[in-house]
Amino acid sequence: MVKNFGRYKLILASGSPRRQQFFKDLDIDFEVRLKDIEEIYPDHLQGVEITNYLAELKARAFESDIAENELIITSDTIVWFENKALGKPKDYDEAFDMLQSMSGKTHEVITSVCFKRKQQTETLFDVTRVTFNTLSEASIHYYLKNYKPFDKAGAYGIQEWIGLIGINKIEGSYTNVVGLPTDKVFHYLSHL
Repeated sequence: MVKNFGRYKLILASGSPRRQQFFKDLDIDFEVRLKDIEEIYPDHLQGVEITNYLAELKARAFESDIAENELIITSDTIVWFENKALGKPKDYDEAFDMLQSMSGKTHEVITSVCFKRKQQTETLFDVTRVTFNTLSEASIHYYLKNYKPFDKAGAYGIQEWIGLIGINKIEGSYTNVVGLPTDKVFHYLSHL
């Protein structure tokens, strides 16, 4: 339907293969540009405040070298469970503990997307509620050994094996759980 949006050259500042694939699947022309950012946020932030802060932090890294016709798009996703942010697990044991703690319960997946232009920054977010079935220890071990989801918030990818056997219900955007609320991003870009 559309390849570009107005006069802006879209820069996706994300190394996530899932986010990059979403942009390809949406038939959007974009370039990937990366910067190393230490993703640290103040302890007092909660839920969407964390993802908004981190998405905007990533965008600010481009402040000095953004061209007039460029739109930088950054994003951050967390799993919010029992008033705590679950980011990417440090190791196998932490991943196991995360999945075991969410077994049979509901958590939220929050993604914020920041759109930065030379003179303007706007951020949107989406929240999806995900309910896991009760997961056996054997199924968690199988998933971790075979899929190694250590680069994913909450130690799982809904699009992988665990999503096929372990998800009882989702309320909201599926693509948000994968890492990008594509409907909201496309709507925003369409109205530039």
